[in-house]
Amino acid sequence: MDLESEIRHRTLAANGVRLHAVEAGPEDGPLLILLHGFPEFWYGWRQQIGPLAAAGFHVLVPDQRGYNLSGKPRRVSSYNLDRLARDVLGLIDGAGVEKARVVGHDWGGVVSWWLGIRYPQRLERLALLNIPHPLVMQHTLLHSSVQRKKSRYMFLFQIPWLPERAFSRDHFAAGEKALRISSRPGTFGDEEIALYKEAWSQPHAVRSMIHWYRAALRARPRRPENPRVSVPTLLIWGTQDNVLGQEMAQPSIDLCDHGRLELIPEATHWVQHEEPERVNRLLVEFLLSG
Repeated sequence: MDLESEIRHRTLAANGVRLHAVEAGPEDGPLLILLHGFPEFWYGWRQQIGPLAAAGFHVLVPDQRGYNLSGKPRRVSSYNLDRLARDVLGLIDGAGVEKARVVGHDWGGVVSWWLGIRYPQRLERLALLNIPHPLVMQHTLLHSSVQRKKSRYMFLFQIPWLPERAFSRDHFAAGEKALRISSRPGTFGDEEIALYKEAWSQPHAVRSMIHWYRAALRARPRRPENPRVSVPTLLIWGTQDNVLGQEMAQPSIDLCDHGRLELIPEATHWVQHEEPERVNRLLVEFLLSG
C-alpha cells in the first residue's frame, strides 16, 4: 500500500493545543482513534491505518501533544493525564460525534485506559496493546523489584535537561538503540529509523516527549473512585515484552466488566509492528462486533 496516497494530513484544534493528525477511510464511517506511545508518532500505526480504513472506519491518528508536528507546551503539568485524555475528547468533539472507538499502545494506551475509566460514555469500544491498567502498573511498581528495574528509565527521566541531552546525543543514538534492542531483529529498519529521527528533531520534541514521564510523577491526576472499565475492552499483549511484564496483563483485564485478553507469544512490546496481520485481524473483529 502506498501510505501517502491513502492518508490525509490535518491540523486540528483540541483542548487548547494544535494536533497534527492523519486520517483515512470514509469520513462518515465510525470514528476510530489510534494513539501512539513513546518515542513514536502517528507513523507507528502505518500498518494498521489502511486495513482499518478498508474495514469502513474513519481512522484518525494524531501526533499526541509534544510529539512530531503537534503543539509542545512547555510546562510539565501540561502533560497531566487528565489533559492528555481531554485532547482525545477534543478530537471526538471536533469530528462531530458523541462516541469513538479508541486503540492505544504504550503511553497512548495509558491515555486510552484513562478514557475508559473517566469517560466511558464517550467510548464505543477500547483496545490496548502492551500496556497495563494504570493502577495495575502502579501496584506492580510498588511491589515488584523486577518491574522497577525494567522501568528505571522512567525515574531517570525525572532529572532536569540531562535526559534530553542523552537522548539527542550522536544524532539520537540512544533512541535508535532503544527501539532496536527492545524489538525483534528487522522490526525498525533504516528507513523507519530515519523518519523517527526526523520527528525527534522537531523543535522541543524531545523535551516534550520526556515531560510525559515527568508529569506521571509530578502532576498525577486524582485517583479514580472507581477504577473499573465498563466499555468492551480488548488487551493484546506480545509476551516477549522486555519493558512491561506479562504478569500485569490478566489483572488489567480483571478490572474490565467486558474484557478479553489476547496473548501473542512471538511478539515484543512492538506487537503492532511485528505481527501486523494478526493485530489487524483482532482489531477489526473486535471493533466491528457488538
